[in-house]
Amino acid sequence: MDVQLIHEDEDLLVFDKPSGLLSVPGLGPDKQDCLSARVQARWPEALIVHRLDMATSGLILMARGPEMQKTLSMAFEKRRMHKRYQAVVLGEPLPVPDAHGWSRIQLPMRIDYQNRPRSIIDFARGKPSLTRWQRLGAGPWPDTTRLLLEPMTGRTHQLRVHLLAIGHPIVGDPLYAPVEVPPRAPRLLLHATELAFEHPVTGQACRFVAPVPF
Repeated sequence: MDVQLIHEDEDLLVFDKPSGLLSVPGLGPDKQDCLSARVQARWPEALIVHRLDMATSGLILMARGPEMQKTLSMAFEKRRMHKRYQAVVLGEPLPVPDAHGWSRIQLPMRIDYQNRPRSIIDFARGKPSLTRWQRLGAGPWPDTTRLLLEPMTGRTHQLRVHLLAIGHPIVGDPLYAPVEVPPRAPRLLLHATELAFEHPVTGQACRFVAPVPF
């Protein structure tokens, strides 16, 4: 299957998706290989609850059956799912931390309909979007920084667009990094490293972690 199983129980599954693999099938015969297809070959009842960009690696939650899919999807909508990412960005963002040590990027976003699949900042028509971040340390190359990220909203490409907007695009981003930036990595350096939520059946606090591969 080439997808690492992190957790399995009667209600849900958690996987560590590699970079370069679609979460769900795309258009065309060359885009049918994806996480959901590989998982369903072993767990036919497994259904996608949320997605990661093809270039992003890390934790994905799947439901075992349509009722659990509905329950978990509602938990995402009500922001009861807590996700954290790590990224390596160009430059060093200037932190303006709150009392809990988090800096904020609060910029409205929308789909760029003339340039799909891109998203853009739009103060007139964009939806409210909030990302929290902390500096973890220096990145693997000069003039790069490793960040911990928490998307407080779920806009398309939110982390990538927000970091670009403050002048610190994610290293290896083929869609948003400026063309004058020389590529330093063979992939987007963005990884969904932590997922925490209350189990919808048992009520148990669940926390899953996937080691950062870069």
